[in-house]
Amino acid sequence: MKSIKELPPKLLWTYFSNICKIPRPSKKEDAIIRYLLDWAKNNNIRAKKDRSGNILMKKPASPGMEKRRSVLLQSHMDMVCEKNSDVEFNFETDPIQPWIDGDWVKAKGTTLGADNGIGMAAQMAVLKSSDLKHGPVECLFTVDEETGLTGASELEKNFFESEILLNLDSEDEGELFIGCAGGIDTLATFTYTPADIPDDHIAYRIDIKGLKGGHSGGDIHRGLGNANKLLNRLLWYAAGQWELKLSLFNGGNLSNAIPREAFAVVSVPQKYRIEFTNYLQDYAGEVKYELAETESDLKIIYEEIISPKNIIDLNTQQNLLNALYACPHGVYAMSLKVDNLVETSNNLAFVRVLDRNKILVTTSQRSSIESSKTDIANMVSSVFNMAGAEVVQSEPYPGWAPDPSSEILQIAISSYKKLYGKKPVVRAIHAGLECGLFLEKYSDLDMISFGPTLRGVHSPDEKIFIPSVLKWWDHLVLLLSSIPDK
Repeated sequence: MKSIKELPPKLLWTYFSNICKIPRPSKKEDAIIRYLLDWAKNNNIRAKKDRSGNILMKKPASPGMEKRRSVLLQSHMDMVCEKNSDVEFNFETDPIQPWIDGDWVKAKGTTLGADNGIGMAAQMAVLKSSDLKHGPVECLFTVDEETGLTGASELEKNFFESEILLNLDSEDEGELFIGCAGGIDTLATFTYTPADIPDDHIAYRIDIKGLKGGHSGGDIHRGLGNANKLLNRLLWYAAGQWELKLSLFNGGNLSNAIPREAFAVVSVPQKYRIEFTNYLQDYAGEVKYELAETESDLKIIYEEIISPKNIIDLNTQQNLLNALYACPHGVYAMSLKVDNLVETSNNLAFVRVLDRNKILVTTSQRSSIESSKTDIANMVSSVFNMAGAEVVQSEPYPGWAPDPSSEILQIAISSYKKLYGKKPVVRAIHAGLECGLFLEKYSDLDMISFGPTLRGVHSPDEKIFIPSVLKWWDHLVLLLSSIPDK
């Protein structure tokens, strides 16, 4: 099998291959931090680290380019750690296994980590290359972008000097992003009393599988199935018809990923056995028909199991199922200012029965309008408040308001047109980027975000389009050589 190190540009792909070998879950970036600092030392590149773990590297201007304005390239170190349920993999110790499938690079059963490993690889290639023309370059590698934007929010003031920032964390080659949504997470915790399972009950495990999942910002408009919503819909109806009792409900993994899988352990009276299993088959047919255009691999699997020790008390079960049913998921509002831009959304991200008789529900709200972000978060909070849950909200992060007059945007458009004979698409994105947080500390930053083409991000289907990487790299190289004088 051809190695990804042989793909063009070879230096970039070699660094990406190396990065894939290093575990880097969010909030556990120690290994990748050590790798970057060691790499900088071995290559005589100036580097420093702040208290949060963010790393900044610097490269002087190439000969004759010393008067050009300094540019900051930025990407994040961490990756979303998602795998298929039948794959044995430890993201804290095991290397990602990339492989080439036609024009795409994928990983074997896990997320690939091209979000944002490919951005890191591009930064390293710029720092190492001796044949590029550019002014002074700074490269910022941030921690914990995926689960809290911690690195960007805790970045020390005056950590870098550049007034131009190129964020390398976008997913569509040929598109330049000039704005993004802000976000907030809303967490609801139910406390239940364990109850004995009735003697006449028969127990089942029910699984929702085969959904695509994806990015809770970038993919929220695609009409993809949410495993938590689909499973809860089934349970809610069955509880009202056949005295269903709930013991476990576990679905989803991350606040920024649309849940692909969920399962429940339930029981029903023996006398309803045939009716209940017939309903499961009918329900599977219904939702497969509803989602036929987007979720062709959807599966609803059930099996009879040994009865669990306990069930969740009936009052908490009713409150939980009602709240999950009422909680919105998906697009709440489209922008009236920007065509085809999702303005406000909610992701019912994960449900988990925990130890100590707790049930945690995590949701993620996004909006490009601050007041609308607060509104959708309060709407979700009210649903769970009415159901008797304890509700808390995370620290919100800001959006990034578009600036069509941006100087670096015009340079990026011009350089792309020079390369490919056409203008790139300029738009905002519903996903969250670190750019809004940078603006809070560096109000004069002129920014764009761009990257190669990725699909299935935040899911084990994540893949990167090989031809787009070279086009993106060539655009980055020309853009760096086109930065004006100070």
